[in-house]
Amino acid sequence: MRHQIGYLAALVFGTIGYGSLAVVARWIGRQRTPGSLLDTVGRDWASLLLRASGVTVTLEGTEHLSSEGPQIIASNHQSFFDILAILGTVPLPLTFIAKKELRRVPFFGPAIKAAGHIFLDRQSLKRAFAAYEIAGRELAERRAHVIIFPEGTRSRTGLVLPFKKGPAVLAISSGVAVVPAYCAGTFGILPKGSVLVRPCPVTVMFGPPLSVRGLTQDDRDAFTQRLRTAILALRARGVDAAFTPT
Repeated sequence: MRHQIGYLAALVFGTIGYGSLAVVARWIGRQRTPGSLLDTVGRDWASLLLRASGVTVTLEGTEHLSSEGPQIIASNHQSFFDILAILGTVPLPLTFIAKKELRRVPFFGPAIKAAGHIFLDRQSLKRAFAAYEIAGRELAERRAHVIIFPEGTRSRTGLVLPFKKGPAVLAISSGVAVVPAYCAGTFGILPKGSVLVRPCPVTVMFGPPLSVRGLTQDDRDAFTQRLRTAILALRARGVDAAFTPT
């Protein structure tokens, strides 16, 4: 119960506080640069929620993350805590591709926009690809680390869902390598559709980058399967291995 109350309090008041801070910073003309307020506000917010929920995070394979970028980090998605675990612990300027519905969430939506994250219209293929083009420019111009969840939605079972082609399109069009990632232990904390937090340790594992050198968009299906296989291999090493990969 203590962690449940802590999580809800941090979610409400932390989102209002940090969200307002991000919006005001953007309104007065502050830009997002490494180490700036708009760069660290998301990490501080996520760290607050993790602490309030009693969730500890261990990182493995961080040697595969380049401090200079650019990189695409592609992770499984089975809980809201996947986002918190990565955003709150990886000490890099991270840009997320988020579903456009989050724009309407009070404080949270405006804060995401203010911090420079990218919204994706999942209902329109044309607009979705436009979002990937924006993300591609982010990669090139800011040498950013873009986080994407290839499943497109949270898993309701803990199993890894089929992947969308967007990450492969983004990687091939930008020429940027993809680092496979797996968040182990997050499913039981806050499954999709649940509001009850059940704290447990989380491990975020990163694998060797997958190069797209020499690939064209005709190779996107094969690369998508290659990426999914790499993420399933990370999953087999983690605490979620009790589930049978599909």
